[in-house]
Amino acid sequence: MLQDPRFEVIVLEKSNYLGGISRTVNYKGNRIDIGGHRFFSKSDKVMNWWTELMPIQSELGGNVQIAYQNKTRTIETEKSDEKENVLLVRKRKSRIFYRGQFFNYPIALSMDTIKKLGYLQTFKIGFSYIKSVLFPIKNEQNLEQFFINRFGKVLYQTFFKSYTEKVWGVKCKDIDASWGAQRIKGLSILKTIQHFIKGSKKSSDIRQKSTETSLIEYFLYPKYGPGQMWELVGKQIEQKGGEILMNAELIGLKTQNKDVSHIQYVQDGAKNELQIDHLISTMPVKDLVQYLSHNEVTPTSSLSSQLQYRDFITVGILLNGLKIDQLEDNWIYVQEPDVEVGRLQIFNNWSPHLVQDKEHIWIGMEYFCFENDRLWNLTDEQMIEFAMKELVIMGFADPTHFVDGVSIKMPKTYPAYFGVYKEFSKIKDYLLNFNNLYPIGRNGMHKYNNQDHSMLTAMATADLLKGNPDIQKAEIWDINTEQEYHEKK
Repeated sequence: MLQDPRFEVIVLEKSNYLGGISRTVNYKGNRIDIGGHRFFSKSDKVMNWWTELMPIQSELGGNVQIAYQNKTRTIETEKSDEKENVLLVRKRKSRIFYRGQFFNYPIALSMDTIKKLGYLQTFKIGFSYIKSVLFPIKNEQNLEQFFINRFGKVLYQTFFKSYTEKVWGVKCKDIDASWGAQRIKGLSILKTIQHFIKGSKKSSDIRQKSTETSLIEYFLYPKYGPGQMWELVGKQIEQKGGEILMNAELIGLKTQNKDVSHIQYVQDGAKNELQIDHLISTMPVKDLVQYLSHNEVTPTSSLSSQLQYRDFITVGILLNGLKIDQLEDNWIYVQEPDVEVGRLQIFNNWSPHLVQDKEHIWIGMEYFCFENDRLWNLTDEQMIEFAMKELVIMGFADPTHFVDGVSIKMPKTYPAYFGVYKEFSKIKDYLLNFNNLYPIGRNGMHKYNNQDHSMLTAMATADLLKGNPDIQKAEIWDINTEQEYHEKK
C-alpha cells in the first residue's frame, strides 16, 4: 500500500460505489454481499495484503495460525466488537437442496448421502464414475465432457447439469471446457474421497494451500462485508495522494500509434479529457475494444461486440422466522426444477454484523438471467414477491415470515464461455498490441475468476509498471484462479 512517487494515480469509477460486484449494499442496516465473497487465497502475496490492511479478529479471542512463505506464524486476535476494520474467521458450510433434501457441497461420501440418494442411484453413480475413469472422453471440447470425465455421467446429470445450465442459460455442451478448468480444476470424486478420509485432521492454517478451492473449510471475511475492504482501500488511495472520480463514465479513448494517449469521460454532465501514460482497465472487454477502435467496425470490434455475459439479480428477503431448522449454511445451491432461484445466501452466517436485528433471518435469493429478459424486466416489487413465493414453494418459510425485501440488479456479472468465446485469443492478441494498456480482473480479461485471481492480475501489473524485469505483460493473462502466481527468483 506504499505510495510510489513515480505515479500519479487517477481512478475512474462509473458508479457511485466502490468494489464492483465485491461491494456491500446497505439496505436499512441490513447488508448484502453481491454473489458472496470468501476471502482466502493460495497466494501468500494476496493473503499478506488482506491481513495487513484489515487485521484478523477471532470472535472468541485467542490465536490464529497462518503460514507465510512456507513459515508458520501465529497472529494474536482479540475478543472485541470495538474494532471495525477487521477480518473475521468464518466456517464454511455449503449444501445442495435437491428433491426437498440437503446434501453436502461438494457431495460427500457418507451413509447420509447414500440413504438420501438410495442404494440403486448410488450404485449407478459409482458404476458410471468407474466407466469414466476407464473410458474417458478424449479431447474435451465442452463443459459437459469436462464434468463427465471427472464425476461420471450419472452424478453429472444428478448434481451438476441443471444447476450449471440455470446459471448460464445454455446447455453444458455449448459451454467451453475451459470454464471447468478455470473454476473447479482438480476437484473430482477421488478428491472428495481423500477429503472425507482426511476430514478428521482439521488444519489450523486458514490458507489451506493444499486444499482444492471447493473444499476450503475456513475463510476470512470483513466484518461488514467485502465492500468494507474496498471502501477502506479507496480512502487510503486518496490519503496517499491518489484521486478517485466517482460517477465518471468513459465515453472515448484516443490512441497514437500503439499507445492509449487520452481518456474521455463524462462526470456530472460535463465532458472531460485526460492525457495518460498508462491505462489499467477493468471495464468489460467488449466496451474497451469499441473505444479502442473508435466505434469503427473492424474484425476485432465486430467479434468483441458479440461477447456474451450472464447477468445477476440478488433479492434480499428479511424474515422473522423459518419453517425449517436454523440454517448454518453460507450458500445453498438449489437443484429444484420447479423454482428459478439458483442459490441462497444466509447473510447471518457470513457475518452476524450484516444483520441489523439478530432475531431476523437475512436471506439473499440469487437469480441468473440475461439483461432485458423476463426476470430482468420485473419491477423490484414483482421480483421481491416472486422470490418470496419461491421460498414458500421450497418449504423454507411461509408468507407470514416476511418482513421486508429489496431487489438488486448487476449487469455483466459473469463473462460467458460460449458463443464467440472460442475466438477470444484474437481479441487478447489485439489488446496486447497496445504498449501501455493493461486489462485486469474478471470483466477486464473476460475471465470468470475469483477476487484473489483478479487481485493477482492487478498486483502483477503494478509490479510490471514499477519495472520488475521478471514479469512479462503477456504472462498476466496466464494467471489462473487455481494456481499461485510465482515471481521468478
